[in-house]
Amino acid sequence: MQLNHIKHYNYCILIIFGRKLMKILKIIGAIVFTASLLLINTTLYAQKSGGTMVFLVQPEPPTMAGYVSTSGPIGLLGPKIYDGLFDYDNDGKMIPVLAESYEMSADGKTVTFKLRKGVKWHDGKPFTSADVQFTIMNVLKKVHPRGPNTFKEVSSIDTPDAHTAIFNLDNPAPYMMRGFSSYESPMVPKHHLEGQDIKSAKLGNNPVGTGPFVFKEWKKGQYIRLDKNENYWGNKGPYLDKIVGRFVPDASTRTAAMEKGEVLYAAYNAIPNIDAVRLKERDDIDVTTDGYSMINPMALIEFNTKEGPFVDAAVRRAISTAIDRQFMIETIFFGYGKPATSALSSNFGATGLHYEMPNYPANGDIAKANKMLDDAGYKKDANGVRMKGTFDLIPYGEDWRRGGEYLKQVLGDIGIEVELRYEDVPTWLKRIYHNYDFEMNLNYFYQLSDPVLGVHRHYGTNMIRKGTHFVNSSRYSNPELDKLLRAGMTQPDPTKRAAIYKDIQTILADDMPVVNLFELEFLTVYNTKLKDVYGSAMGAYSSFGDGWLDQ
Repeated sequence: MQLNHIKHYNYCILIIFGRKLMKILKIIGAIVFTASLLLINTTLYAQKSGGTMVFLVQPEPPTMAGYVSTSGPIGLLGPKIYDGLFDYDNDGKMIPVLAESYEMSADGKTVTFKLRKGVKWHDGKPFTSADVQFTIMNVLKKVHPRGPNTFKEVSSIDTPDAHTAIFNLDNPAPYMMRGFSSYESPMVPKHHLEGQDIKSAKLGNNPVGTGPFVFKEWKKGQYIRLDKNENYWGNKGPYLDKIVGRFVPDASTRTAAMEKGEVLYAAYNAIPNIDAVRLKERDDIDVTTDGYSMINPMALIEFNTKEGPFVDAAVRRAISTAIDRQFMIETIFFGYGKPATSALSSNFGATGLHYEMPNYPANGDIAKANKMLDDAGYKKDANGVRMKGTFDLIPYGEDWRRGGEYLKQVLGDIGIEVELRYEDVPTWLKRIYHNYDFEMNLNYFYQLSDPVLGVHRHYGTNMIRKGTHFVNSSRYSNPELDKLLRAGMTQPDPTKRAAIYKDIQTILADDMPVVNLFELEFLTVYNTKLKDVYGSAMGAYSSFGDGWLDQ
C-alpha cells in the first residue's frame, strides 16, 4: 500500500560504542555519545504511566472471539487481550511475542518455536506449548476464516516440553510465517475451550488471554472496557490504566467526540474521510495511513453464484466494466485508494504475482457494459430495466452507504435495478455467511501479505464453509481453479509460482465471482497526546501495549 504520511513521529536513540570508532571520531564521537545519553534520559524514559485511552469501535462487534471471526471490530479489541506468537513492524520484520525465536529445517517442513517462559493467562494459569498445539490444530485450522489456508500444511505439532512447539508440515509453507500476529492467529487457552463447541463457548464474550489488557466489562450498545494487566510478561508496559472501546453509530457524533477530545483514536475510517480531511488541519489531531501495511485491504462486490439474477458470469463481467473505480476513490474516499485491476492487489506486483486483467477499467465504460449485456441476451424492457435485485451493504459506516448509492446509480445505467439493504452487523453476517440469503454484497477483504493468506478464501471450493465469516460466500467452485490454488500454495520457485497466479487471475477475470473495486487506504485519526501506537504493521489491530498518554 502506498502510504500518505501527514505527520510522523520518530523517536531516535543513537548510542555509539567501540574503541575503534572513538579513536577515529575523537571529538565528534564524544559529542555524539554525550548527546546519546541525553536522548536516553529524555526519550527512553519518556513514557508516562496512567490514563484511559478511549477509542472508537465501529460498529459494535458481534462477539470477542477473534479466533472464530476476523470481523474488523473484533480485531480492534481482541489483540489487546490475546497475544500471537509474533508481531510485525512496519517493514514486515518479525517481532517476538509469545515465541522468542524459531528455527526452520533445510527442507522447510519442520519449524521449531521456542516459547517465552513465565507467561500466564489472565486467570493465572501458565501458558504452555499445549496451548499452541490446541490453538493451531483444534481452533484455527478448523473454525478460523483464514486458518485452514494459513496452517493447511501443518499435519501435527509436537510438544516435547512446555516451552517448545514443533510444527510438522506436509509441504513447505513460508507464507505461514506471516500469519502469527494476535489478530491473525490469537493464542487461546486450552483449558477454557477443550471439549466445548468452539463457536459458542463462553470464552467468546468473556475472553481470557495473555495480552497487556484484561477484559473487564461489555456494556451492550455503549462500550467495552479493558484494564491494565498488572502481571503482563513484558519487561515494559502496558502504560495505560484502561482502554475503552466506544460504540457510536452516528458518524457526526463520532466526529464531534474526536473534536472534543472525548475519544483519542479512530481507525478504519470510523471518522468519515470528509471529516478526517478537515480535522487533520488541527494542532491536536493528526491523520495517518500508517499501520496497514500487512492488511492489504480490497473493496469488492460479492455475488451469489448459485441462485438469483447474477449467476451468469457475463452479467458480472458487465457490472465490473461499468464501474468508475477512480470516481469512487476520489469522490467517496477522498483520493485514498487505487483502482483494482485484477483479483489480486497490485501490491503483489513486487513478487511478480499480479497481472492486469480485462474488464477492470479505472474509469468505467457504460456503453461497453450495455453492449455486453445486450450480446448476452439481457434486453431492456419498456422501462429500461433488464433485471432487478437486492444489494446488501457492509454496515461499517457512512462511506459504504455512499458507495452503495453510487453503485446503485451505475447499475441503473446498465439496466439493473437494485434495492439497497443496510442492516446491523449480526443480521448482515447471518444473512451473508450463514444463510446465503443475498444477491450481491458490497464488502471489503484483507488480501494480507501473501495470496494464500488472504485471497484463496474467496474462491476455493474448500472455503465454502457455512457459518464461517469472510470466506467464499459466493459459493463459487471451479475444479481447475482449485488445482491452481493448491499449486500456488506449494510451488517454491518464484517464476513458476508467478505463472500459476497469472492463470488464476485469468480464470477469475472471466468467471468474476467477485468484482474487486479498489485497493483501500484506511485513515486513522488520533489525538496527538496519544503516543507509540503506530509501530506495528497491524496498526489498530495491535496490542497497544507500548501506548501511553502525554497528559
